[in-house]
Amino acid sequence: MKFVDEYRDAARAQEFAEIIRRTVSRPWTIMEICGGQTHAIVKFGLDELLPRHVTLVHGPGCPVCVTPLELIDRAIALATHPGVTVCSFGDMLRVPGSRTDLLAVKARGGDVRIVYSPLDAVKLAHELPNRQVVFFAVGFETTAPANAMAVVQAQRAGLRNFSLLVAHVLVPPAMAAILSSPDNRVQGFLAAGHVCAVMGCREYEPLAAKYRVPIVVTGFEPLDILQGVQQCVEQLEAGRAEVVNPYARVVRPDGNPAAQQVLRTVFRVVPRKWRGIGEIPASGLGLREEFAEFDAEQRFGLAQLTAEESPECQSGLVLQGVKKPHECPAFGVRCTPEHPLGAPMVSSEGACAAYFRYRRPPPSQPRGEPANRPS
Repeated sequence: MKFVDEYRDAARAQEFAEIIRRTVSRPWTIMEICGGQTHAIVKFGLDELLPRHVTLVHGPGCPVCVTPLELIDRAIALATHPGVTVCSFGDMLRVPGSRTDLLAVKARGGDVRIVYSPLDAVKLAHELPNRQVVFFAVGFETTAPANAMAVVQAQRAGLRNFSLLVAHVLVPPAMAAILSSPDNRVQGFLAAGHVCAVMGCREYEPLAAKYRVPIVVTGFEPLDILQGVQQCVEQLEAGRAEVVNPYARVVRPDGNPAAQQVLRTVFRVVPRKWRGIGEIPASGLGLREEFAEFDAEQRFGLAQLTAEESPECQSGLVLQGVKKPHECPAFGVRCTPEHPLGAPMVSSEGACAAYFRYRRPPPSQPRGEPANRPS
């Protein structure tokens, strides 16, 4: 509770916590999917505000964190290629590959540029006709429509020097993989509001029915998250498993049809490897055949480049909600933002980065000591 008092609606947050405390009668484990939600939870101490019976675990909703090691290595290979400019969002530059990262390649003279939109990369391809411009397309359903539009615009403009290194992943298959795992302990979900703003919330209904888990669409403010926890706990206590949308100010049941249409036009569903987790069937997006000329992996012959995960990094267990970051022996010792073993320590949405920033214990306190929480 050390951070919640900094929030402008601290009194209302305490009210939500009291409602949850009066409702809960047995232990429940709830997973928030999005890394943005994780950072809000840890920053404002929302998990410490909850009764001990309610445990929040952190899911794989950090797109930077789940981008597989081999795709990072492929981006690095492109950045060292003469005549190639690699464009990326800033939080990809520190993500470690097998031996180095994009920031180090940039420091050694590689043409790596931070952009704020894939359309910036399209514009750059116009301005640099003698260079190949590759945009590292990372993200969930939230960022995929803009990347699809970049391909559409490049095709319309006849650009032959623009391509995507595609690393898009989809949320529902990851949820199904977690629920199917023998190590699963998740009993309810807080779904990511921005993903649902694009895709709607109806696609979660088969998951709720099949696995008997409540799914609550949630925003990113502390009160949004606490309301999501409250509604999830109420369903669990009542034995219900429904998809509900208290984030209706942003999310419509059917999402954004225009964004979905451009996704269907440009991308197809493919298997995708997730960093630390492995391959999940039908969990990613790849370019359709009619847009294959914009596929950087095909253009530069990168498909055969593979990599092995570090056995020391336990990010896969963190991303599946099996472990909390501070339960990893390397956390804060051999894995820090300056020398990360995995992406969750350097991504702006990574769970390990959140714990390192907001939950590092003082030197006198052992790592892994439980927080003081109300009973």
